Amino acid sequence: MSKRFGQNFLVDRRARSRILDELKAEGNARVWEIGPGIGAMTAMALEAGLQVTAFEIDHGFVRLLNSCFGGRPGFRLVEGDFLRTWQAELEENGAPDRIFGNLPYSAANAIVCSLIEGGLVPPRIVFTMQKEAAQRMAAVPGTKDYSAYSVLCTSACKVRMAFDLGASSFWPAPRVTSTVVTLTPRPNPVGAGNRLAFSAFVRAAFSSRRKMLRNNLKANPGVWARAAASAQVGEAGPDPIEASLELLGIRTDVRAEALRPEQLAAIHEALIHS
Repeated sequence: MSKRFGQNFLVDRRARSRILDELKAEGNARVWEIGPGIGAMTAMALEAGLQVTAFEIDHGFVRLLNSCFGGRPGFRLVEGDFLRTWQAELEENGAPDRIFGNLPYSAANAIVCSLIEGGLVPPRIVFTMQKEAAQRMAAVPGTKDYSAYSVLCTSACKVRMAFDLGASSFWPAPRVTSTVVTLTPRPNPVGAGNRLAFSAFVRAAFSSRRKMLRNNLKANPGVWARAAASAQVGEAGPDPIEASLELLGIRTDVRAEALRPEQLAAIHEALIHS
């Protein structure tokens, strides 16, 4: 066990079965498992006939997983930090049909952002994470949890909080409630043309929640101007931000947390083409 990896193992077999059911994977479906730990979910997935590629960062658990599953058909192990290894695995072996994992609380947001910004949103993703993180993923405009992270998640996916898991479902028991959250691709994804650029724009828009959108964007011209050096915001001539907001029928004193992902994407498009 390593504290720095935030390991809390799901010891409730009934909860593991519910997660596998939530994954809705059949036959020889190719699934990625992030952070298999001692392989409890891995074993269930293999028993169900799934082909499992497991990503594990902890060297000790890598040895254990190789010992338990190394020669088993349908099992593949990728050692190292998922954030550093998944793109190479994708290029080498293609996209998975499903992704699941009991995510370390400290790394959950970064893992979700990396997948969405990297354009990998398979038909179904099922993650177990801290309830507060799941609430931020699913938050809607005008609520306290709505953030740039919410926009990124809901612009690409339908986010559903499937069910909660209490501390007794894990060992060691965390001091928080966990939630199993399911992500499925939106039929009409927002900002998909250049998701990295849209994500950077949204982060700038939310950079200071107390400030109006236009002020946050004026402080970060590089995320929307064609050339940051030529973006003389506030100089003589029409303000491109205010002009874009007015063109779209959006109040010029609006804050980012009041806008839907679709509205933010429209503002981004208007600005980069202004």
